[in-house]
Amino acid sequence: MASTTTTRKPANGVRERMDGHDAQHALETRLGVDDPRGANRTADIVLVAAVIAMGLFAGLFYTFSTAVMPGLAAADDRTLVDAMQQMIENPVFPLTFFGAGVLAAVALVQARRAGAAKIAGWIVAGLAFYTVVVVITSVIHFPLNDDLMQAGDPDRIENLAAVRDDFVTPWLAWDIVRTLTSTAAFGCLAWALVMRGRLGRAAQPHRTAGYGRG
Repeated sequence: MASTTTTRKPANGVRERMDGHDAQHALETRLGVDDPRGANRTADIVLVAAVIAMGLFAGLFYTFSTAVMPGLAAADDRTLVDAMQQMIENPVFPLTFFGAGVLAAVALVQARRAGAAKIAGWIVAGLAFYTVVVVITSVIHFPLNDDLMQAGDPDRIENLAAVRDDFVTPWLAWDIVRTLTSTAAFGCLAWALVMRGRLGRAAQPHRTAGYGRG
């Protein structure tokens, strides 16, 4: 009987260590922290990049709605039309415009693969607000921009005041909507990043304890 008891204790200890190790591994896999130099770090970089891009995206609209357009609205007709035609041809805007959405979509895929449902949910919310901005821009602003470009050289436009009024009023009104929705998208992605950081810190003690036992 004594020998039987002696052989069971190590078996229970091994089994307990194995169960603890399995639980630890499952937690690390769920949170995506078992490979800090690989997929986890890539996911961090992508989500941070998405937050930055969306912040630039929202900041651009905010600047236009609160400073650029009100300032141009106070200028003469020719100055406004000429300035807007020059800005419309800026190639940097499409990079930020589409880049923010692409990065957020990649971050969503990575969050779902890691099983981080709450983080993925906030990214989805951010993409939903972003989609609203894309729709507004495509339906309202792009056509207005095209009309302004097709009006031609400001020095040769016959009714410059009419061209200006047809452009400025709807463009600025919907730009305020874009500012609000893009800011909401930025907020959702930023909160997703905060949640990811909290989950990573919560899992860190488990990883450290597991390495110590190993």
